[in-house]
Amino acid sequence: MNTDDAAATTDLPARVAELMPGVRSDLEALTRIPSVSLDSFDQQHVEDSAVAVADLLRAEGLETEIVREGGRPAVIGYLPAPEGAPTVLLYAHHDVQPPGDDAEWDTPVFEPTQVGERLYGRGVADDKAGVMAHVAALRAHDGRPPVGVTVFVEGEEEVGSDSLPTILERHGDRLACDAIVLADSHNWKIGVPALTTTLRGLVRVVVEVRALDHGVHSGMFGGPVPDGLTALCRLLATLHDEAGDVAVPGLKTSEATDLDYSEDDLRADSGLTEGVSPIGTGSFLSRMWTKPSMTVIGIDAPSVDKAANLLTPVGRAKLSMRIHPSESPETAYLALKKHLEDNAPWGCRVTVTHDDDGAGFEAASEGPVYDVARSAFRDAWGGVEPVDIGVGGSIPFVAAFAEKFPEAAILVTGVEDPDTRAHAANESLHLGEFEKVCLAEALLLDRLGRMSENS
Repeated sequence: MNTDDAAATTDLPARVAELMPGVRSDLEALTRIPSVSLDSFDQQHVEDSAVAVADLLRAEGLETEIVREGGRPAVIGYLPAPEGAPTVLLYAHHDVQPPGDDAEWDTPVFEPTQVGERLYGRGVADDKAGVMAHVAALRAHDGRPPVGVTVFVEGEEEVGSDSLPTILERHGDRLACDAIVLADSHNWKIGVPALTTTLRGLVRVVVEVRALDHGVHSGMFGGPVPDGLTALCRLLATLHDEAGDVAVPGLKTSEATDLDYSEDDLRADSGLTEGVSPIGTGSFLSRMWTKPSMTVIGIDAPSVDKAANLLTPVGRAKLSMRIHPSESPETAYLALKKHLEDNAPWGCRVTVTHDDDGAGFEAASEGPVYDVARSAFRDAWGGVEPVDIGVGGSIPFVAAFAEKFPEAAILVTGVEDPDTRAHAANESLHLGEFEKVCLAEALLLDRLGRMSENS
């Protein structure tokens, strides 16, 4: 580390530590807005959340607007670059997942509550902490970072980012940049930072299996006549082999980064029930990051307490398939569709409907921007080297940004850790790690500016 880096590292930690109480207060206020972007929830809260984000950015001196391109409101804030300096695009999203069953939460869903070192609440980590990490980095530089900054905070990431292509097309000139920081991933573990360099893609489909034109008495016709739900179950069972690997032919697979991750780690991070064995073959990280996975995420069926003695004519399910980072979603969808149609039980009529998809991502994780990022993370975490990780979940907008800005270095970072439980009950943020994230981003902006001065 050169002398300038040492000076910046000395000054910024104290500045960020001084700012954290205010950053946390603003994070809590933002989290109290229940900005669930699903249509079945009150969308006024998403509007309110966009206004709150815009106010936070304006307070840091950014020229800010709320944009709507047929979907939920996004916020774009802009701070021009000093002469000769690069521009950095900072991404996060302000919409959140539905809360789920309140009874499963140990604290109020939308009232941020500290328990030990963690702050609990829906959206407190995913991704309102990402929003506030960007704000904190700007505050650490008193609103005058040595680089240009564009902040883009999306309002519909949790429902598929349908209007993102239009936003990129119509506002691309405002979003043009030399580097992108996407704060919507996680770190390897508490105390170990990470840069996400691969993301699996996503294909979602609805499959319908029809056995009958109408429901009939299960006693009178049960035996020779199949029902739609049983046929559906048989079809779904063909999606995995005996070991638990996805059995759809032709899907890509590869080995993931070799990091130490044991079955005990998997059980602790996932909550795998005692006595239940992990499924699939290969390393656990390959199974989660680079091999395909298949999950039944919904089934239409009579509820147990309202079930009649009936042969149900139709069974329907929604499937979520994660695919290799370099797999084409269209190719994967066609492979899945063919498998389902080819394995129709007992001649039942199988209909496969495309729901949505998203491309995966593989970063070109070398070069000066990545070098600077790794040094910023290392210093923010007190000398701990960051690791490159994959993520099994999909972030389709990353591929969209990569396509729109092919020359920009893309850094996928995040505020989460293995116990964050994003999307689930008891979502939480580790406060100590959050401060390190804020410091790392402040250092990154500083060093990107210094890199341009020295070039």
